[in-house]
Amino acid sequence: MNNIFSDGGQIGIVSNFSDLVQTNFKGEMNALCWHRNLDGDFNEIAAKLSLKENITEVFPEDLIALQLSEKGSIAREIILNDLQLLTDFGASPSLNLLKCYERDDEFDFISTDVYSFHVDRSPIATDTFLCTYHGAASDIIANSQAAQKILIPEIRAKLKELYDGPEEEFENFLKENYFDLHYQVHQDAEPINLGLGHLWRLAVDHPKQQVLPCIHRAPIENEGEYRLLLIC
Repeated sequence: MNNIFSDGGQIGIVSNFSDLVQTNFKGEMNALCWHRNLDGDFNEIAAKLSLKENITEVFPEDLIALQLSEKGSIAREIILNDLQLLTDFGASPSLNLLKCYERDDEFDFISTDVYSFHVDRSPIATDTFLCTYHGAASDIIANSQAAQKILIPEIRAKLKELYDGPEEEFENFLKENYFDLHYQVHQDAEPINLGLGHLWRLAVDHPKQQVLPCIHRAPIENEGEYRLLLIC
């Protein structure tokens, strides 16, 4: 196994699905990678699927209906198997063909779209799973290499200018508008690209979480290329 992600303490490497879902996050480790070198032609699948909107959900029956080469068929079986593994585990995986996500450009000093480094939050104990089969892949960053934007004085001051309610409700305002989920990376930060074909499990902010949530972002898409992404 090529442990290209295991230099720091943030990422744990596993070699099967069972270890991916059963390994506990601890210490600095808030990302787990089922490291895989996949066979199959995922580009063929992306090319033969129909993009109906900027984000199109692809269902198993859509994959099964495709006429594919031998390499394309191998790729299809891998995706269907990943979907089944996650479904059997109790997750609700979604396979998306992506042109782009919606942008949040309302303010010039803070953005709440997925291209911004952010964490996921849930009211229940859960994790984020994702795998990019084709196209640009997501990035993560160590928590020590980023700062919560609402704690940066100049950004916090501008947010207070936006807010016109009572002082004691300001923190609720930040949460309700998801400002508190977003991070600014330090100048010398080194984001880690999650690569193609690996199935990742990322820590989410929830009441029972024992580690810091994993800071991540969606990539800027490659020109003229759709992403094929499994996420839940």
